[in-house]
Amino acid sequence: MVPMKKRKRFAPGAVLPPLIPPDAAAEPTCPALRPEWMGMGKRAALCYPGADRRCTLGPLHLLLLLALWGDTGYSQQQTQCRIQKCTTDFVSLTSHLNSGSDGFDSEFCKALRAYAGCTHRTSKACRGNLVYHSAVLGISDLMSQRNCSKDGPTSSTNPEFSNDACNYHSRVTARELQVGDQTQPNYLFCGLFGDPHLRTFKDHFQTCKVEGAWPLIDNNYLSVQVTNVPVVPGSSATATNKITIIFKSYQDCTEQKVYQAVTDDLPSAFVDGTTSGGDSEMKTLRIIEKVGGKHVVMHAKYIGTTVIVRQLGNYLTLAIRMPEDLAMDYEESQDLQLCMNGCPSSERIDEGGHLRLPLVVNSPPSNSNQARSVYTLESATATCLEKIQHKHIYFNSCVFDLLTTGDVNFTAAAQSAWEDVETLHPRKERWQIFPNSGNGSKTSALPAVVLGLVCLFFVAFL
Repeated sequence: MVPMKKRKRFAPGAVLPPLIPPDAAAEPTCPALRPEWMGMGKRAALCYPGADRRCTLGPLHLLLLLALWGDTGYSQQQTQCRIQKCTTDFVSLTSHLNSGSDGFDSEFCKALRAYAGCTHRTSKACRGNLVYHSAVLGISDLMSQRNCSKDGPTSSTNPEFSNDACNYHSRVTARELQVGDQTQPNYLFCGLFGDPHLRTFKDHFQTCKVEGAWPLIDNNYLSVQVTNVPVVPGSSATATNKITIIFKSYQDCTEQKVYQAVTDDLPSAFVDGTTSGGDSEMKTLRIIEKVGGKHVVMHAKYIGTTVIVRQLGNYLTLAIRMPEDLAMDYEESQDLQLCMNGCPSSERIDEGGHLRLPLVVNSPPSNSNQARSVYTLESATATCLEKIQHKHIYFNSCVFDLLTTGDVNFTAAAQSAWEDVETLHPRKERWQIFPNSGNGSKTSALPAVVLGLVCLFFVAFL
């Protein structure tokens, strides 16, 4: 008997390698590379086992493959040919660009012109070099697609951010070039709003009590804690009135920075009065105020993370996007994280995803200065439809909050939470979550059970 190999165990907090589907090893697939360096945009079209079409590569895919090919013996046959240097410079110049940002086309064209100039300067030494000629064709195609003029400003071919250790995207790109790993980084989203409603990193949607201070995120790079207080007497629903965020020190990129927001005090600076961390020019960590005292966005470039904090009415909302490999990097003692594992079952208000609507509206606290109304199911539904046109889980949460509190600000909270999903969530096909019916989870499982029994029956008699 051949002895079984022991499975490799990873220590707590270790960065796990990306999972590869079982079929991936059986048949070759196209490299899953970002087209035109779109940060969170659409992925390149992939070829997959059983596809009816041939595997084709776009110009940018080809250029990236050339960067990887440059380490092979082929490019070393002509030591004076510097096509590998040209290609890696282009990768460094474009790895931080986001197709959705202002000035993307201009910066991308500058990088292409710099790439074209570099290939021209090394053209004599690269005669007969297939990598060089493929790069020239790829540059021409990309310049045509982007309507880039041949004449114009160019980017520096020795950018400061080349393989920048304080830029998560640059680090990932450098790793891809070094080890030939073409796996795109996976991003996770977590959001908290309303009474409160929690959307976990796994896209599970829960409504919880969680009164008091609770950790949303607690890993080796970032800690986020929220404090929730009761909304109305006689109800178990709470809402967030305090958020504390700790950006932990990372190499020479930033020292530890703490951000804290409470009701009626949503600052545009860290607790030490600064608005950025790390080098003042690189700004690897910074706060941007969108609406004074109501809406801020924090960009932590060194860990590829974005955080949105808002105040609507008397309460706060939070939305976070973070790379999966960093979010999973935590110790065993840090396992209480609502974004990672959801609320404890004893703290859940919903029943397996089904949010039972209250029959009557509870009276607001006597010391509340918040305008409140008594809503019926019909009036709450009509009010929420004015803000959220689709009856997904955010709409249902809006109705629940109105019936529970009578506070119309919770309508704006649900709407803003949905906008944050559209802004930060990396996978559009997962944006909308539709609520379960009262016993939908049981009935929906029945066909699968029946099918499984039928299959088992046929297998037994074959």
